[in-house]
Amino acid sequence: MHLATQAGRGLSERIRARGTRVAGIAIMLLGVGAALLPAGKSISSDMIGGLLIAGGMTEAVAGSLRRDVRPYAMAAGTVTALAGVLFLLNPETHFFPTVVPIIGWLLIRSVILAVASGETGGSVRTWTALSAGMDFLLAVLLAAGLSISTIIVSLFGPTRELVASFAWILAASFIVNGLLLLEVASCVDESTATPS
Repeated sequence: MHLATQAGRGLSERIRARGTRVAGIAIMLLGVGAALLPAGKSISSDMIGGLLIAGGMTEAVAGSLRRDVRPYAMAAGTVTALAGVLFLLNPETHFFPTVVPIIGWLLIRSVILAVASGETGGSVRTWTALSAGMDFLLAVLLAAGLSISTIIVSLFGPTRELVASFAWILAASFIVNGLLLLEVASCVDESTATPS
């Protein structure tokens, strides 16, 4: 009976690890896609909103697979998806109407992830703190007006500068978040490999 229970729990943990790994890879691919958006010369706010919604929903699903900080992980994904909805509802490319929800999204995510990092341990704590720090830094850069849109324009020619900088901000946030999910999956794999 004890062996059957251990096998069932191990299978469940393997499924959690695989699901989290797939979500991490998917979010990183969304990040790569966001980074490549400026090459297309015209970026619609619908594309940015769609990326946020897809990334947020993927993160929320991955969060539902976690045991330790499930509410925080799901909340971070939900906030991301809601930012995407706001982006779709307000397709403005003017600075103030668009940048405020993005700064808010990044700040709220950084607070959620900072609290979650206190509830975890080891390398997951480090990667969660890195993800929180990245989102906070990106929010500060946007708030200070230090966007990297000038680099984008010099590399790819004229684009909608603000939306292009959002694409790079999404890419940075998504890549670090995807690496966090890959580390979570790796830790779950290690915990199932070690006998209890």
